Amino acid sequence: MPAMRRGLVVLALVAVLAGCGVPVDSEPRNVDNADAGVPSHGPLVLDQGTALERLCFVRDGRLARILRRVPSPVSSQEQLEALLNGPTPSEAADGLSNTLPGTASMVKISLSGGRAVIEIGDRSAHGVRTDEILAFGQIICTLASRPEIGTITFTSRGLPLGVPRQDGSLTTGPLTVADYADLMDS
Repeated sequence: MPAMRRGLVVLALVAVLAGCGVPVDSEPRNVDNADAGVPSHGPLVLDQGTALERLCFVRDGRLARILRRVPSPVSSQEQLEALLNGPTPSEAADGLSNTLPGTASMVKISLSGGRAVIEIGDRSAHGVRTDEILAFGQIICTLASRPEIGTITFTSRGLPLGVPRQDGSLTTGPLTVADYADLMDS
């Protein structure tokens, strides 16, 4: 029976191919100018880059993860600087914003054993903010996307810094994305 089924499948395949409407030439055809009527626009160039950078901005009061194409893989410090620089004009037009104050020079990262320590500099320069939970969530969401980072802590002037979790409680301990999961876009 299996040989008979194979024969039927081959026969059906031949019938389909024979009826596809492609004419058969009796002699070879010259194809040197086969695409002469089709304009060429050259090779596709991706000016956006070949590596992906994960960033976390804010949209409608929630943390929103995005992927951004960059020319080559970036370090954790470069990724943090891109986050602090904020969304591009097209990302902003898509409703993304940034709650992070200051400039990239105010924030430094060091890595040790899977933990990122973020030194944010002098806290008095930032003032008191009502959107600190989202600001810290943006940093944690962004950096936790890196395979070499498991947890994140913050310091200011070299001392542990109390950081608000999504429920408003302060911690000087290590943080992960799970500490901000309820604030994430689905």
